[in-house]
Amino acid sequence: MKRRLSAVDARKRFGEVLEGVYYRGDEVLIERAGKKMAVVIPLERYEAMERARDRFMELVEQNWEQNKDVPPEDMEAAIERAIRKSRGQQAHARQGS
Repeated sequence: MKRRLSAVDARKRFGEVLEGVYYRGDEVLIERAGKKMAVVIPLERYEAMERARDRFMELVEQNWEQNKDVPPEDMEAAIERAIRKSRGQQAHARQGS
């Protein structure tokens, strides 16, 4: 369950917040004066986010390494072609639906 709590309420009910996050998988957004300050999430979700971030950074590094000798204008042209192709495929799929 997603919940919102003020920082004061979160401090007063910290044990309850932790139990909800741990046992029910709650996500708790903590605000102060209406400003979003933090989120308490289950450890498994955080670890999954870390793994995804690490994998993304590995892919970025691999991409940099594989394309280190490609001139930027060639890379930009390839990206533009890929975007046009993808948009064309999406438009074709919508027309076929």
